[in-house]
Amino acid sequence: MDIRVLDASELGDEAVMREFYDLNRRSETFGREQAPFWPFEEFLGAYRTTDSGELQEPIVAYDGDRIVATATMWTPLVDNTDKAYFEVNVDPQRRRRGIGRALTGHLEQMARDRGRTLLMTGSHLPYADREDHAYCRFAEACGYELSNIEVVRYLDLPVPDECIQQWIDRAAPHHEGYTIETFVGAVPDDLVESLCALLGQLAVDAPTGSVDFEAEVITPERYAEWIEGVTAMRRVRYETVALTTDREVVAQSTLAMPLAGSEGASKDVYQWGTFVHRDHRGHHLGLATKAVNLRALQAARSDLTRIITQNAETNGFMVAINDTLGFYPVEVSADFVKRL
Repeated sequence: MDIRVLDASELGDEAVMREFYDLNRRSETFGREQAPFWPFEEFLGAYRTTDSGELQEPIVAYDGDRIVATATMWTPLVDNTDKAYFEVNVDPQRRRRGIGRALTGHLEQMARDRGRTLLMTGSHLPYADREDHAYCRFAEACGYELSNIEVVRYLDLPVPDECIQQWIDRAAPHHEGYTIETFVGAVPDDLVESLCALLGQLAVDAPTGSVDFEAEVITPERYAEWIEGVTAMRRVRYETVALTTDREVVAQSTLAMPLAGSEGASKDVYQWGTFVHRDHRGHHLGLATKAVNLRALQAARSDLTRIITQNAETNGFMVAINDTLGFYPVEVSADFVKRL
């Protein structure tokens, strides 16, 4: 078996990327056929753009001239430099032949070569089979331990506007002095710096199980790269923020969805994050930004059918907000960690 990182020419080869994508789709939807999976054009956009703060490496395992497994490794470059994160996908027809274990071992050596001492990976698991699923047993056999559980939830669209108004009204008395504003695409230049500072704190404050993170370094230049990546994926980003009187971003909620009319686009919306600065909690800004963002989304798009989110099950505040909005649990996303 030949395992290698795809080079620039292979990344630009649509046939190679289609084979990579098709295997990932077969693997990630195996046993969860109703789960969302991004269209090919979105996948290409994500893999053909760069992030100056994180190295993304697509890896393939060939048996002869056929790809039998894939992986992607993400390596932080300017913060959390003790860590690397990866995912592995083995073609369901080729499982239980040692391919996944060999590919995992290869990734671990890549991490060692980069001086990384903590490896993270994850799997989606059925809600009722979260402790004894085959993916859990595989991770344990490779020396990984369960680090964190996040619950994946769906919200069916549309949500009645009178319900959204009730949530906005419920939050309003608690955040006097703040303003709530929504932007499609990038936020205005005067808000970028404080938004970046806020987003950088997310990994520090959000529940992350047995792994501790340092603040992520997000510069305005890196933020611009993210916006370019969203465009390359043919998605649009709705960002609702809470602002202080001096226009500092202290809370945010992000929704991302395919552009209207994109060929083969799904009808799914992804909740990319909701976060309130630690010094501004207790003002219902999480509920306010989520509700206002939802209203803006529905006013612009009537074709979308559900929002997908996930939160650590120990994040009681965000779970309560999602319960209020009508999100319901579907499956879990389990995080595993190995200290090299």
